[in-house]
Amino acid sequence: MAAPSTTVRSTPTGIKLDEGFSTKIAFSRLAAASFWEKTVQPPGVDGGEPVDITTMHNLVWRTRNPRVLKDLAPHTVKAAYDPNFYNQIVNTLVNAKGCVTVRFPDGSTLDYYGYLQKFEPDQIEEGKQPEATLTIVPTNWDYVNNVEAAPVLTSVSGT
Repeated sequence: MAAPSTTVRSTPTGIKLDEGFSTKIAFSRLAAASFWEKTVQPPGVDGGEPVDITTMHNLVWRTRNPRVLKDLAPHTVKAAYDPNFYNQIVNTLVNAKGCVTVRFPDGSTLDYYGYLQKFEPDQIEEGKQPEATLTIVPTNWDYVNNVEAAPVLTSVSGT
């Protein structure tokens, strides 16, 4: 039986982001939607729960395998908003399929198919700018061509 091998960490390639300003979200269905990003959580990638492959022939350890399919995870944006955003949500954005773009501070973009799932305003209080949380769900589905579609990262020069 072969033992696992040691891997030495090498120097990363590319250029790390040094500052979060400014990161923005755009919906193809309404690029000028009436919200102003304050914090943006880009979508994560989730491989799902492991597949348990333990059998009665195991002696000491439970064994697992990774799943085959990946998921671009739902993510959130904290934003200031115009009350007119309610009209835009109801008429154009919530549960409406489209393309979503995350623009990173270095100009790189992550484009994927998705939709706005939720608009959840915080309590409005004196002395504080009203804010809301937007929840965006990647669908990984090209609704025009009816095929599975991976996200597309377009890196700027040097990354």
